[in-house]
Amino acid sequence: MNKIIKFFKAQPVLVIAFIAALITVFIIPPDKQYSGYINKTVLIQLFCLMVSVGGFRSIGVFENTASFLLKKAGNIRRLGFIFMLICFFSSMLVTNDVALLTFVPLTLMVYNKIQDEKSRIITVVLETAAANLGSMITPFGNPQNLYIYDMYRLTVGDFFRTMLPTGIASLVILVLLCCLLPSDSCAAETSGKQVISKIHFGAYTVLFIMCLLTVFRVVPDWVCLIAATVFALMLDRKLLAKVDYGLLATFVCFFVFVGNIARIDAVSTFFSEILQGREVLVSALLSQVISNVPAAVMLSGFTDNGTALLLGVNIGGLGTIIASLASLISFQFYRNSDGAKSGKYMLVFTAVNFGMLAVLLGLSFIK
Repeated sequence: MNKIIKFFKAQPVLVIAFIAALITVFIIPPDKQYSGYINKTVLIQLFCLMVSVGGFRSIGVFENTASFLLKKAGNIRRLGFIFMLICFFSSMLVTNDVALLTFVPLTLMVYNKIQDEKSRIITVVLETAAANLGSMITPFGNPQNLYIYDMYRLTVGDFFRTMLPTGIASLVILVLLCCLLPSDSCAAETSGKQVISKIHFGAYTVLFIMCLLTVFRVVPDWVCLIAATVFALMLDRKLLAKVDYGLLATFVCFFVFVGNIARIDAVSTFFSEILQGREVLVSALLSQVISNVPAAVMLSGFTDNGTALLLGVNIGGLGTIIASLASLISFQFYRNSDGAKSGKYMLVFTAVNFGMLAVLLGLSFIK
């Protein structure tokens, strides 16, 4: 029983997705249509990106980049600003989850040297928002973008016309919020520079470029899958173990759930009607309770307006702590750090996230 409880705490969304899928299996028994539920292209793209980004992280690329930028910091406000920008722009390429997994621990370590808990909380909260918002600007920045981009066969132009204005507005707001940090001087200590293997760096760069070309439908997904597996086996087999298989399994469960729900006439009619013309608002609100990745998969079965859904689930990553699973990553790191004040963190997180959610939703309705 303890193992079950531990697994539920570690993978709550996966457990919920599995239960939801299992319930629908009793309503719509397995048949030939089940094979059409699974979007294998999205699963392959996610897997390959995790391998390539994990490779970069394993050889110290992100840590060295952060250390170089941190040398430019002279005060706490500038330090927080740098961390926020790192998360915002890196998430566009390496996903919001990976950006936070990489830079939040470094942030906590640096701020332990400064001994300013209030600034530490604000910085981590802004990093989290920056990763969630920066990642929405590219098709491969987060799982929901990958899914919607492929599901609706969006063009690069369609994607950037939809997301770039909100992304720019988000960055402006985040820059302004950095003013909440004091301008006190600091001495941010960083770890020594790690020597990066040129061979490994070159190989992971080639793999990452292949991932991008797969997203843009230039390289077949099966070619990228073979390349990612071969590179991992040759260079670092541990990368295969570090892939977030829980996220991949969650997608499979929601594919089954959504596929079955769409075949129930009453449910299909309800969501189709409530979504009509309200895709941004409904998807943003649903993300608050089931998170934006499952919301994207679920609602995609009931609307043809992929760009509105894309905008809604990305804005919906703000708000509650579960609106974006990446937010839980930051909270877990902070909660387990020395001197953590979880209650104060949640207050700051809620205020910043709901404030930005309200502003960006309001801007989305301005034609």
